[in-house]
Amino acid sequence: MMEMARFQLRQAFHFGSVKVRAGGVIVDTVANQQPGDVVFAGMSAATLPAGVVALDGSATTMLNASRWAGIGFGAPSGRDSTD
Repeated sequence: MMEMARFQLRQAFHFGSVKVRAGGVIVDTVANQQPGDVVFAGMSAATLPAGVVALDGSATTMLNASRWAGIGFGAPSGRDSTD
């Protein structure tokens, strides 16, 4: 069974030619995408960007397996949310 994960960004994130602002949501599969979400098909515990908040159980598992496990992030300040 394929895991699906959704994360909200607390800072801007760029991958390829895609830019996602702080507050945006990235998902690992099209099947898990909701309106306004951005699919980051290469997302894994190894490629997870800093400043994300897990929005579901699979995302929590992925975050706990990443280098960002146990690091808390506050609300977006706007400083890191520019394009």
